[in-house]
Amino acid sequence: MKNRFLMALLLNVGAVLAFSMPASAKDQAAPSMAELTEQVRATEIAFAKTLADRDVKTFTSMIAPDVIWLGDKPYHGPAEVVASWKQFFEGPTAPFSWAPEIVEVQEGGKLALSTGPVFNPEGKRVATYTSIWRREKSGKWLIIFDRGCPDCDCAAEKK
Repeated sequence: MKNRFLMALLLNVGAVLAFSMPASAKDQAAPSMAELTEQVRATEIAFAKTLADRDVKTFTSMIAPDVIWLGDKPYHGPAEVVASWKQFFEGPTAPFSWAPEIVEVQEGGKLALSTGPVFNPEGKRVATYTSIWRREKSGKWLIIFDRGCPDCDCAAEKK
């Protein structure tokens, strides 16, 4: 009798505790694809703003430790990327800017692509960038691949 009473008491206490505990992050509603897309768009805009603001520290914080940056040659890791971009952070104004035109998040919400135009200081489109972002466990998006390609003057090439 005593054992049954203790067992029932323990089960009741366990049930009360289980229902009164806050839901874990896993149990909370996952962000929708639209919300994730807007997160990536906002992250890309903030990333571009780091160059305009001459803020290399924040720029670096948005780069994944295992990034591969395709420039003149592949750069691996934030230190190589920042060293290759150091010149772009010098001077009072940014030598170019960029903005997302297309943002797509992969089903599952862990990877995303952002692509769009790159403009010179006069506002002329001079290139197109493509970035791949990875959503970390914390929910923060970090860039894992990046590639810029100069635009061509296709009309001039046909002549």
